[in-house]
Amino acid sequence: MQKQIIECVPNFSEGRDKNVIKAITDAIEKAAASDGTKVKLLDVDPGEATNRTVVTFVGEPAAVVEAAFQGIRKAAELIDMRQHHGAHPRQGATDVCPLIPVSGITLVECAELSRRLAERVATELGVPVFCSEAAAFTPERKNLAVCRRGEYEALPEKMASENEAPDFGDRPFDEDAARTGATTIGARDFLIAVNFNLNTTSTRRANAIAFDVGEKGRPKREGGKPNGKPLKDENGKTIMIPGTLKGTKAIGWYIDEYGIAQVSMNITDMNTTPLHVAFDEVTRAAAARGIRVTGTEIVGLIPKRALVEAGRYFLHKQQRSTGLPESAIIDMAVRSMGLSELRPFVPEEKVIEYLLDADKKSEKRLTDMTLTAFADETASESPAPGGGSIAAYMGALGAALGTMVANLSAHKAGWDERWEQFSNYADGGRMLVDRLVELVDEDTAAFNRIMAALGMPKSTPEEKAARNEALQAATLYATEVPLRTMKTAYEAFELLEAMANEGNPASVSDAGVGALAARAAVMGAQLNVKINAAGLEDRTRAEALCDEADEIATLANLREQEILTIVNSIINNE
Repeated sequence: MQKQIIECVPNFSEGRDKNVIKAITDAIEKAAASDGTKVKLLDVDPGEATNRTVVTFVGEPAAVVEAAFQGIRKAAELIDMRQHHGAHPRQGATDVCPLIPVSGITLVECAELSRRLAERVATELGVPVFCSEAAAFTPERKNLAVCRRGEYEALPEKMASENEAPDFGDRPFDEDAARTGATTIGARDFLIAVNFNLNTTSTRRANAIAFDVGEKGRPKREGGKPNGKPLKDENGKTIMIPGTLKGTKAIGWYIDEYGIAQVSMNITDMNTTPLHVAFDEVTRAAAARGIRVTGTEIVGLIPKRALVEAGRYFLHKQQRSTGLPESAIIDMAVRSMGLSELRPFVPEEKVIEYLLDADKKSEKRLTDMTLTAFADETASESPAPGGGSIAAYMGALGAALGTMVANLSAHKAGWDERWEQFSNYADGGRMLVDRLVELVDEDTAAFNRIMAALGMPKSTPEEKAARNEALQAATLYATEVPLRTMKTAYEAFELLEAMANEGNPASVSDAGVGALAARAAVMGAQLNVKINAAGLEDRTRAEALCDEADEIATLANLREQEILTIVNSIINNE
């Protein structure tokens, strides 16, 4: 299951006092969810003229919400809005606090989290809160400017008005409210900041391309001439000719550092306009003006899915299989859009998910080991990894062989019209490989849970009861994990049979070995289901799990024999 990750970008009304800023960011970094998880602080950007600091951090939802709350709490303690002056619009110690989906979570879910955070801030801290953007309760408040109308100075009037009162924390504008001001908490899509490099030094032409593609577009002018007078509608507003890309803002500029012009773009809705679509459209618009896009520059960080979607898109355009490792797909995106033209693009430094994973590199993971180290660890005196992890890895190898045959078949000479068929097979196989690889470490983690439960104190009746409860929960988990391995490895038979029947005949033996590995995975995991189920006090549940495992094992034996029959008939030219 894909891990849920969200980004939070609170703006605090202090950009000059470093001690205050550090106290706020320390509170954010120290905050922890109930399960102990914390956020990763990505950026702290103070502005002296604006007297405002933009903080960026990411993590799992519960950790991010807790960190946001603690940051808002600390800002309410340390920032007195009665003394605040700065160039940027503001209405509170924490001016805005948006939650942004990165992976595994939707904008709707982030909006609900935002509303719960807003209610908690108002209830526990007494800070009035407006809900904006996707979290807004009314269409008007989707616009941040509406929530912040009149800024801090207008709060007394707004808080006294039934129509303009905050969504949470409706209260008189007393001394406490005057000190903290109000906060706007919302949810919005991730913003991708990207620059498209051009083989021109002309800002005017770069701007023309930006107007061609940016959602706002350009003014409609008299006679359709560039120097014509802008046309107005009946309300006196300039009539605009929209650009081709919705959910984007674009401008052209010249960069002295690089000696080139760029189209600078903010993609505010990556679901409507993905990065690769923006790249292709800017390339088209530039070509129409005799200009070429030479590369792309990502400003700041980017969610992994934006690059994966791009890599898959360009592979598809080349009629190549997309059932490749994630690293290869991202490399295709980097190469296709020229992300390394100005400086090397390092995914580990630019992709949010990889930055989060970097914090866990110190954790000992079996799947990060070399084959030799994995074998040595298995052969050591340690009881883990054991048969469950090995079974999962055998299943991963079986699915990987089926995926390999699909990829080879997609690129087989003379089979060009079938590339997409095999690419779809490879995509399915790739998903199975990833799930089974995850189960390698999860099986060992399940064993460790049992050992942790066994190590709990048992001196008193209460301790004994707590220990037994934890042990039973861990044992159930250790029974369910190998059952998941069985189910996932069994899914590989469909791919392997298809590859034996339809794939490149030169690789049919690989499909056969894959079937052998998949069956071994199923049978090996079954042994772990049975031995762990024996420790369950709930015998009804234990028997149900074992019965399910027996059924899968029986079917796996049949599927293996069917596939080997096909393989041998092709090898023997029968």
